[in-house]
Amino acid sequence: MYAYIKGVLAHKDPTYVVIDVQGVGYEIRISLNTYEALEKETTYKLHTYLHVKEDAQTLFGFAQPAEKKLFLDLLSISGVGPSLALTLLSSMQVNELKGAIANEDAKTVQRVKGIGAKTAQRIVLELADKIRKEGGATSSSEKVHGLPATAYNTLRGEALSALTTLGFTRAAAEKSINKVIADWQKSKQNEELRLEEVIKLALKTT
Repeated sequence: MYAYIKGVLAHKDPTYVVIDVQGVGYEIRISLNTYEALEKETTYKLHTYLHVKEDAQTLFGFAQPAEKKLFLDLLSISGVGPSLALTLLSSMQVNELKGAIANEDAKTVQRVKGIGAKTAQRIVLELADKIRKEGGATSSSEKVHGLPATAYNTLRGEALSALTTLGFTRAAAEKSINKVIADWQKSKQNEELRLEEVIKLALKTT
């Protein structure tokens, strides 16, 4: 129904934004990737998907068309609803997730909270060929924030699990972990980033 919504970013939260379109505020659910791409009081065009249920209508928005496309691909998998698809996209960059699927790395997909072994295997089985044909995925040998993609996904997933176990919200934990890894890349690229260090630094910023 809505291909995109263009307006001023009136409110920004790690899980949703409000876009003001000529005085009408649209509440739109977003991933952490989209959250990080937006700045308040700036005009944006979010590529949207309207999910309709008997008791609710929910708008999902994406800063990039590629993220929306992957979101829709994930929805085609049995057992993957909008919330779970958004969690996947919040846990990894689009090309990282595509790379894990294209490389048939079900273990990396399974590390995302809420994804069981069977669901991870279905995602890989049903989408791997499609993503390989499309291209643009990050291979396991490529680097993200100065780390090999597989190592980055593992580190991020384990740190996220630890912080949520400690009682932090997923959104707050993801934001802190991303900041820690980004700061490390800028200042300590030649040093190994250990899991305990990520958790310790993230606790200070959460």
